[in-house]
Amino acid sequence: MILKKFKSTAINYVVSLQEIVSLYQRFCQLDRNAKGFISADEFLSVPEFAMNPLSQRLLKMVDGLNFKDFVAFLSAFSAKASVQQKIQLIFKVYDSDGNGKVSFNDILEVLRDLSGSFISDNQREQVLTQLLKEAGYLRDSYLMLDDFIKKLKSNLCSTATTAHCLLQWQTLLEETCKRKRSFWIA
Repeated sequence: MILKKFKSTAINYVVSLQEIVSLYQRFCQLDRNAKGFISADEFLSVPEFAMNPLSQRLLKMVDGLNFKDFVAFLSAFSAKASVQQKIQLIFKVYDSDGNGKVSFNDILEVLRDLSGSFISDNQREQVLTQLLKEAGYLRDSYLMLDDFIKKLKSNLCSTATTAHCLLQWQTLLEETCKRKRSFWIA
């Protein structure tokens, strides 16, 4: 029955029927109480997820997912997913309040999650201000999904994985830091 339900939508999720069966088995393992959805605590039982510096942001996106939503979420991590699908997921990671736009503070929070205490808040703000300026945005600008798609599609994310897109974005930020030696004050 589960295969019949997803057969028509497997293409939308860029996963094969065999992958859907595998995902369903994993979903059932995570859904320990057989509620039909996976809670944030159940997601945290996956070590790779729990160790991710963006796990708290991702938890907001995955808490309470039913199986269909679980497949849709994970499909963005597939090598078969389009660049646009990957960028849409990245946008959702940055747009934690779900208002459809990403502010300076939204990006700053992600940078804080990614860099921890490696650099100070002041240094992060300076780097981000410079990066946005170089991209043609002001500190008080809002980035919409179309902006993300345009900027990331042309500059980054030419590779196959969503995780790699995120790493490329982080690398771009780090390279901006290194170019601005004044940010690396001990």
